[in-house]
Amino acid sequence: MNASKPPLIQPPLPAWRDDIAAALDWWRNAGVDSEFSDDATVWLQADTPTTSGAEQKDIEPARPQSIENFGSTGSNNTPRTKSRIDFFADGAPETLAAFHDFWMSAQGLDAIGPRGRIAPRGAFEAELMVLVLEPEAEDRETLLSGTQGRLLDSFLNAAAISPEKVYLASALPRHTPMADTQALARQGLSAVLSRHIELAQPKRLIGFGTGLVPLLGLEAQSRDNHLRNINHIPAIENALLSEGLDTLLNMPRLKARFWRRWIEWSALH
Repeated sequence: MNASKPPLIQPPLPAWRDDIAAALDWWRNAGVDSEFSDDATVWLQADTPTTSGAEQKDIEPARPQSIENFGSTGSNNTPRTKSRIDFFADGAPETLAAFHDFWMSAQGLDAIGPRGRIAPRGAFEAELMVLVLEPEAEDRETLLSGTQGRLLDSFLNAAAISPEKVYLASALPRHTPMADTQALARQGLSAVLSRHIELAQPKRLIGFGTGLVPLLGLEAQSRDNHLRNINHIPAIENALLSEGLDTLLNMPRLKARFWRRWIEWSALH
């Protein structure tokens, strides 16, 4: 008599729901819950009650507000577009010192107010104006006092440019992560930056940060053009635009490319 064969034991089916839940929990515990491009899209949504039949509706994911629209909502909880602001309604500054006072005290330049802003520094009619989009996160009283500033100091030393011949400025008065510079330009900050450069009257200008493109009144397609004339600002004719100092810090190959651009630009100007 043949012995009966033991029954085959089927392996358990993969618990896909558990795998997906574990993956989402991993990202959630890591603090990564959104993807940021031009707009922010929430990845992980809170569980919502399911409905059936005619009651089921497509639910559009909530989208975080931009920094500029934060707190500016209408009755339907949708962000309102800010209108253009005349920052010089009481008269534009006539000297660089007057602009510094305006920069540190004017209302509306940012959402927080004058307290904690970082002032520009350097000499009038400097040989070189270095313009960054925003102060560093570490800055408290002095612009570019952290790691980005040390990278800039190394560059200036290698280029044999004395710090006394440099004027340092930022397009925004405080550290503003993920700032929508196109919206800020439309609101009037481009006019403030233009006036700043006019009053500083530098011989040359280097702009670090592609977010400067709309604030300088340039077309978006010019962001990769590192040799650019800013003809609409009488005080400066020649400017070199580059990636931000934070980007150069993290990507050595871009530092090498910037140095080549600097040599090429310096030979022409």
